[in-house]
Amino acid sequence: MNKVILMGRLTRDIEMRYTAGENPMAVARYTLAVPRRFKREGEPDADFVSCVAFGKTAEFAGKYFRQGTKIVITGRIQTGSYTNRDGRKVYTTDVVVEDQEFAESKSASELNSGRQYGDEQYGGQSSGGYQHSQNQQREEQQYQQQSFPTYNDGFMKVSDEIDEQLPFH
Repeated sequence: MNKVILMGRLTRDIEMRYTAGENPMAVARYTLAVPRRFKREGEPDADFVSCVAFGKTAEFAGKYFRQGTKIVITGRIQTGSYTNRDGRKVYTTDVVVEDQEFAESKSASELNSGRQYGDEQYGGQSSGGYQHSQNQQREEQQYQQQSFPTYNDGFMKVSDEIDEQLPFH
């Protein structure tokens, strides 16, 4: 069985593309910063996972997800390779997203989405996920320098008025 479940924050806005041909299909690429459960000195405290979504899933990501948004994805790991311009074989590992959803409230997401990486980080170019190691190192450095708001009790704040609408008390 090849099944992956990840929760983390988007390191940048979604990169949207469309396939060529008679019936173009949306393709969304993004990197998810997934905090490590156990931290060791001298090691990064997050893993940066390349993700790709297709079709309606990709369109949803492109429309609603922004840098800093906390999401949960399920999918499968897919490996591949290609030959770069220098004639070297490059190996890739991506999570092919089958399902995705928000993992925090809209207001909390907007707080985190407001933290932007500098455009100079990517040199104004889109890598398509292939120059992953250089971008990954930059993203890790930026992520480690950020701090995200946390709630003291670990839960999002809900209005007292909503209590009357809940089916249980």
